[in-house]
Amino acid sequence: MNTITVLAVDDEPFNLDLIELAFMDTENMNLIKAINGQDALDKLQHINANVILLDLRMPVMDGFAMLEKIKKDPIYSKIPVIIVTANSEEKNRALALGANDFLAKPVDTVELKLRTLNYTKLHKSQVALEELNKNLDKLVIQRTAQLHVALKLAQETEYEVSLRLGMASEYRDLETGMHIKRISHYSALLGKLSGMDEEQERLLLYSSPLHDIGKIGIPDAILLKHGKLDDKEFKLMKEHTTIGGLMLKDGERYPIIKAGQIIAQQHHEKYDGSGYPLGLKGEEIHIYARIVSIVDVFDALSSKRIYKDAFPLEKTIEIMKDGARTHFDPILLNLFIDNLDKFLEIRDSFTDVDETPHLINLIEEYR
Repeated sequence: MNTITVLAVDDEPFNLDLIELAFMDTENMNLIKAINGQDALDKLQHINANVILLDLRMPVMDGFAMLEKIKKDPIYSKIPVIIVTANSEEKNRALALGANDFLAKPVDTVELKLRTLNYTKLHKSQVALEELNKNLDKLVIQRTAQLHVALKLAQETEYEVSLRLGMASEYRDLETGMHIKRISHYSALLGKLSGMDEEQERLLLYSSPLHDIGKIGIPDAILLKHGKLDDKEFKLMKEHTTIGGLMLKDGERYPIIKAGQIIAQQHHEKYDGSGYPLGLKGEEIHIYARIVSIVDVFDALSSKRIYKDAFPLEKTIEIMKDGARTHFDPILLNLFIDNLDKFLEIRDSFTDVDETPHLINLIEEYR
């Protein structure tokens, strides 16, 4: 039922009776009477008033004091207040305190009724709008949370696909999947240390596993050769950078693919320009590739492979220091070495599981 609740506040019983008379033929009218401001405040706690009709001159608590209190209270401040008084000189003071309208006594009951009903409609509309906004806010929060979950799942899926593609390329030359995970986390950490924002860190984390994706296009005879590659074989081996770049080209709409394409193509470029495939020099080499170059060499030197044992940490760092300004970006290399303990924590978190004997047996069986 669409009830209208009006609180009439006046110390004169006749005036309250007159107000009641004004609404005699109004359906669903709930008229609450109060004889002073304090009485009205007490009754407000138990009703949902749509309009307050307020006299100003009353004992105990006058209309000014009550008006000031309710307009400062967030629970009641939006209830329209119509001042009903014989003293028109007090109108401005009441309006300054927040009154919404003013009627002079003796009051015209028809005008009183119409103004009250109009303010009732206004108040109900405001309440309905606030409730709608609250519901919309809740819905927005709910939908935003759902979008965050969906985005997180999409990002995790991207990372998983990137990891597995990288692992596919590494398994071809008997590397382990942990190498890929170490490269991923090493790269993100070095990116962070270099001052990258979270989005760039995420791109490095997700795209660096694609650095050797081009190995998929290299013949087994070269990838699985036990001895040193001859010049012709090494020339063909170097083509994995070009192949990786081609495999991931035209990925501008997909930031991870685009970053992966840059890394796959440039991670064997050297700071002095002696690298391949493009002979890029210094900062011509994208920072993503400069970062992956450092961590890839570190992992290759410090990890056991089918063709070599792991170098001791001191020897690994010595070799990498020798490559400053020739192979590696010296600033990034210094950042890496200065924070070596953090990279060692990552290495210890992703230790290799030696699957190569099983893979070798499979390869030999089908040769």
